[in-house]
Amino acid sequence: MTGSPGGSITIAGKTVSRLGFGTMRLTGPGTWGHPADPVAAIGLLRGAVGEHRITHIDTADAYGPHTVEDLIRQALHPYPEEVLIATKVGMVRPAPNMWKPLGRPEFLRATVEQSLRRLGVECLDLCYLHRKDPTVPFLDQVGALAELQTEGKIAHIGLSKVTSEEIDAAFTLIRVAAVQNKLNQSLPGDLPTVEHCRALGIPYVPYAPLGAGALTSEGRAAKALPWLLDLGGHVAPIPGTSSSRHLAEIVEAVKSDSAGGIR
Repeated sequence: MTGSPGGSITIAGKTVSRLGFGTMRLTGPGTWGHPADPVAAIGLLRGAVGEHRITHIDTADAYGPHTVEDLIRQALHPYPEEVLIATKVGMVRPAPNMWKPLGRPEFLRATVEQSLRRLGVECLDLCYLHRKDPTVPFLDQVGALAELQTEGKIAHIGLSKVTSEEIDAAFTLIRVAAVQNKLNQSLPGDLPTVEHCRALGIPYVPYAPLGAGALTSEGRAAKALPWLLDLGGHVAPIPGTSSSRHLAEIVEAVKSDSAGGIR
């Protein structure tokens, strides 16, 4: 995919930009409710795809909750064939800034059905288990998504915030399409999982790649994002922002040079 920021990668059967766009910031304070300017949020999504050629859009039903999936549909539906919309289920939101895993199979099924409606699709491109619910056996949670995949409601299944051992366990039921864990220059502790994913041929999607803004001051993004990309061709970070100016700076930080390398 010529001109894609950071180069390209295949995730969930689609060749997309290695630089994705995380949409968690397109809400109100505390990742709660609607953004202050929904029109600007919709414009930012359209600009990410149309202007910056970012074709990997990451969201979750818990963002808002529920509001960002609606924004994505308003901004981008009908989705261009080259665009991957990844969402996540398995988390509830009792209040602003509060997150609670909920992995009962019947809940996962219900939330997938709701995400299908909000996104306006019959099958989710990529659906992650957002978080493991410690009160439910892990493979029961994975198995619930596997059943929905068999029914044609999920095309590919990913895992978020998991260990290498949990990835291996999930492989007894599914083909893990992507792993989304927290990793950045300030918090490099998940590097063993990066290597495990490389060995298994799994795309590794770092969330909070700029440390929730901590790595954006004084041009630090120009080092932080290439550091992640240099970890391997299977690494595809998903920085997020609510600012079109900041998005342009992020894209500039990972532009490929004429030889295809990362500046």
